[in-house]
Amino acid sequence: MRTLVLGAGVSGKAAADLARRLGHEVIGYDEDETAAENARRAGYAFGAGPWDTSRLRGVDLIVTSPGIPEQSTMIIDAAESKAPLWSELEFASQQATAPLLAVTGTNGKTSTVTAATAMLEASGVKACAAGNIGTALSDVAQDAWDVIVVEASSFQLRFIERFRPMGAVVLNVTPDHLDWHGSFDAYLDAKRRITANQDAADLLAYGADDAGALAATSDTKARRVPISGRRIPEGGAGVEAATVHIDSYEFPAPEIGPDFLEDLVAAGVLAGLGGATESGIREGFAGFRPGPHRRSTIGIWDGVRWVDDSKATNPHAAVAAAAAYPSVVLIAGGRNKGLDLSPMADMPSVRHVVTIGESASELGELLESGRVTAAHTLEAAVAAADEIAGDGDTILLAPGCASFDMFTSYAHRGDAFQRIVRSRKGGSDGQ
Repeated sequence: MRTLVLGAGVSGKAAADLARRLGHEVIGYDEDETAAENARRAGYAFGAGPWDTSRLRGVDLIVTSPGIPEQSTMIIDAAESKAPLWSELEFASQQATAPLLAVTGTNGKTSTVTAATAMLEASGVKACAAGNIGTALSDVAQDAWDVIVVEASSFQLRFIERFRPMGAVVLNVTPDHLDWHGSFDAYLDAKRRITANQDAADLLAYGADDAGALAATSDTKARRVPISGRRIPEGGAGVEAATVHIDSYEFPAPEIGPDFLEDLVAAGVLAGLGGATESGIREGFAGFRPGPHRRSTIGIWDGVRWVDDSKATNPHAAVAAAAAYPSVVLIAGGRNKGLDLSPMADMPSVRHVVTIGESASELGELLESGRVTAAHTLEAAVAAADEIAGDGDTILLAPGCASFDMFTSYAHRGDAFQRIVRSRKGGSDGQ
């Protein structure tokens, strides 16, 4: 078996390692010479430079990394070749020794996967989190787990063939990554594939309050379970009167807002399917803390709360973040991923927007004059927001865009924001 791995990043290296363990002859390609050289140092025959179809000759299987857009010449050529084209997720899932639980959605995937794994572990189930969350499924698929909880991105789901989780969740589907997929329909189709191979023996939970999730799950063969952080959907699980309802379990809901509550309800439904106990699920709710750069309060100074939600990289996430606070001075902008930013022009709780990055002018044109200030740097944006905000306001970094115009990642952007804020406000957390 001769396997070609496209991409030498985290998932590409993991796929190459798994293929080698399976006895495959492994070759690879990455257009970046440094990445290819790192793979060669690990003992793999990785090429670099301009793409050429000759790299497909004699290949029995092609495994692609999520960073390579489906509209790229490389993927189009690979799809037209005789060899199967699989994502690393598909390749690894075929070697998994434990049942899979999978989560997808535009927002909330990591919170749900992390919480479900914690609930399972608190119940004595040997579980791990893998996939888009950071640990490639290829790295853990062959290990001895009771269950594996997978964060599945649209990039990974686009090229599956037999991937079949016994339980899956589609949290929400709103426009995102259109620069990668080419259209919202293609993006929605990729999300829909999480349930493509499920049948009546499997479970599919979905966000009952989200039109995209409804569209992505309407034709499944699996047992559908609606979920919500705002109500109890008929036949499903949710939150009502500050009480969580999952199956026959009822317990107090933590005060974390309806979006995070929905993530936890989804996690509880999945974890219960994977063997979690009521006490384990309850512990998962009680112990939940949002991950870094997800509505993280840096501090409160002079009555103004400063919040880092750099993870809000699309308009849907930015709007949800702003809705969590009564009066907001929003710092937004960055690299637009081919998305409609107009929802960010109509956020009732936002009284002023400070724009940054490549999309600053685009956002500025959508907003009423007098409600927008342009800043050339994040430092300038922090200074402007500090001047505008008053007692009772929240200064919120929720960019609604990718970070790659000014930073290497959303985490880099969030770290910079926190550093700038603390330096400006005195170096320590406010009270």
